[in-house]
Amino acid sequence: MSYNLGSPSPIEPLSLGNVITAGIRIYRSHLKDYFLLALKAYVWLLVPIYGWAKFYALSALISRLTFAELVNQPESISSGQRFVNSRIWQFLINILLMLLVGTGILIGVVIVFAIFGFLSAVLVGGLNQQANIGVYLMLGLLAFVVGILALVAVLWISTRFYLVEVPLAIEDNVDGTSTIARSWELTKSYVWRIILISFVAFLITLPIQIVVQIVSTIVQLVFTPLLEQNSGFGLLFAVIILALSFASGAVVLPFWQAIKAVIYYDLRSRKEGLGLKLRDYEI
Repeated sequence: MSYNLGSPSPIEPLSLGNVITAGIRIYRSHLKDYFLLALKAYVWLLVPIYGWAKFYALSALISRLTFAELVNQPESISSGQRFVNSRIWQFLINILLMLLVGTGILIGVVIVFAIFGFLSAVLVGGLNQQANIGVYLMLGLLAFVVGILALVAVLWISTRFYLVEVPLAIEDNVDGTSTIARSWELTKSYVWRIILISFVAFLITLPIQIVVQIVSTIVQLVFTPLLEQNSGFGLLFAVIILALSFASGAVVLPFWQAIKAVIYYDLRSRKEGLGLKLRDYEI
């Protein structure tokens, strides 16, 4: 997919409500196709390494198809699938790099709390018997503040990587490494807006997750006495729970990928004046 980025007059950026609305409308209009793609992606998760890359690629394919709809250049699933399949190893490289980034963030958080714990222990040890309830309350308050700051930092950094797989599935001049920098570039100055959109999207998908949890609990209650009588039902129980997880994931995943595609479109419109007309989705 090649697009004109040199438009002299940028498209008007979308509002937060329009991003959600556009994502929902495209998701609804392609529900069956996107659901089957997502279900196929979840089945690939059962295959180690290569299957994980396929899951990532098929998820990104949904964003590619959504973006094509947004810019009024709809693409067939087979065409889009050929493109993402040609980059399957780049998706794997991207997964590995993001795992390294995530591990680095986790180590950073652990180090921060370790330093805080060490300094707190030194402070309390230095005060010895003079330490009172006020000192412990102060340390508790500081621990809370440090925890909040660490959470905000992790959320901010994670959001900068929010779009890593989307450019890899759409743009011609990126690979598994450069797409990370591409996401970092696109999300600059829009972190909190993306977080707010994601929060609203989470609230929209929450009822589905609640229903799945209720159904899973019912299945567990039904199978518990059967498992006590015959352990052979264990395999059937595991298959049912796995099928429920995959089915619910296949319902929610396309919605998230559609939202990502709309955010990606919106950020390119704001930053690069994406020279294509937004398809009319009554937004």
